[in-house]
Formats: sequence, structure tokens, C-alpha cells
Amino acid sequence: MSMSRRPNGLGYLMFASRWLQVPLYLGLIVAQGVYVWQFMVELWHLIEGVLHGGESDIEVTVMLSVLGLIDVVMISNLLIMVIVGGYETFVSRINLNEHPDEPEWLSHVNANVLKVKLATAIVGISSVHLLQTFIKAQTIEDSKMMWQTIIHLAFVLSAIGLALIDRLLSSSPAERVHSS
Repeated sequence: MSMSRRPNGLGYLMFASRWLQVPLYLGLIVAQGVYVWQFMVELWHLIEGVLHGGESDIEVTVMLSVLGLIDVVMISNLLIMVIVGGYETFVSRINLNEHPDEPEWLSHVNANVLKVKLATAIVGISSVHLLQTFIKAQTIEDSKMMWQTIIHLAFVLSAIGLALIDRLLSSSPAERVHSS
């Protein structure tokens, strides 16, 4: 008795349920639009602040504003990784037909690679926040700086742990067979 290659009704329903994630990814695209708006508002405030002056320590203000812009861009990059990488990994292949703008990482994205990329992006975002806190150190409580540093270190250790796990998994015989 040969087994049919066609999935049974329940199996097909479970497989098709991955399409329920599409509204989630569309919602993240809307969130991306919100971040673009926030970036433009922050950029306008920066330009206004520089043109109108008035601040006693304009250099620190500009530095904090630019770090805020970098933070928005990094979070936006994180959103793109989740939207494109998540859709490609969990919903359906994105057939870009060798499009010249195709991200390099998209060709080898999988759940583990996506986790490591997300973790390193979170470390980068946390680094920007921590730098902003250190720049404002005179106006921030020591306990708040300590907790932000501890949380940042937890993010760093998590990213390292995920990268090590990914490396161990990718060097295992089962992963080599799966990737061939």
C-alpha cells in the first residue's frame, strides 16, 4: 500500500493555517509607516533646533537627537527583518527572480538565522538607548543606569547564546542533511 503524497484534510488545514500570519505581517508594515512618520517628525525637530538655536548645549542636543534617529532606523530595520524574513520562513517563499535589490541574507534565512539577526538588532538598539542614558548621566538616577546596563548585558548574553546554539545546530549531522 503506497502512501499518497497529497496531505490529508487535517494536515492540509494545519499547513494552510500559516496564512493566518499574513495580517500580522501587514500590521507590521503599518507599524513601519508609523516609524517613518516618527523619523520625519524627529528630523524636523532636529532641523528646527539647529536653525533656531536657543539651547545652551546644542552639541549634546544634536547628538541625542541623532541617536534617536538612529534608534528609529534600527527598529525599522528590525521590522523589515521580521516582516520579510518571517514571511519567507513561515508563510511562503518570496520569489524575487534574482532582483538586484534582494537582501543578501534572504537567500539563507531560516528560523535560527532570523533569531540571531533579531537578537543582534536588539543589542544594537539597546546600545543606542544605553549611550543616550550615559550622555544624560547627570540627570539620571544611578539605579536606572545600573538596571539599563544589566538589561543590556542580558541582551548581549542572549544574542551570544543564540549565535552559539545556531552554530552548534548548523554543525550537527541532522542540520547538514536538512540543508542539503
